[in-house]
Amino acid sequence: MKARSALQAVKLIHTIVWAFFAGCVVLLPVATYRGHFALAFALIGFVLLETLVLLINRWRCPLTDIAAKHTSDRQANFDIFLPLWLAKYNKEIFGTMFIAGLAYTVFAWWLRSSGV
Repeated sequence: MKARSALQAVKLIHTIVWAFFAGCVVLLPVATYRGHFALAFALIGFVLLETLVLLINRWRCPLTDIAAKHTSDRQANFDIFLPLWLAKYNKEIFGTMFIAGLAYTVFAWWLRSSGV
């Protein structure tokens, strides 16, 4: 496979994986609001698993290292099909959203379980 084709394949896979985890973060408060706590906690588990993978890899997605083998470009979005600004601030944006969703979920679950 040529470098350009390999890079495009990695970018596509990375974008699909990113969309899954971004979807988990966005869906978390929705699931909580609707009272679907099993789904909410599953979503939290997926995101925490992703966080563990990033932590083990020094806060880099393993797909970034694979993409880096196929290009010398190192812009924030060289390895994913996202706008530059979103790729650059992805962890800050979705990390903040996740922490807020996590706090909301824990609080709503606590209220529901304590009968308040």
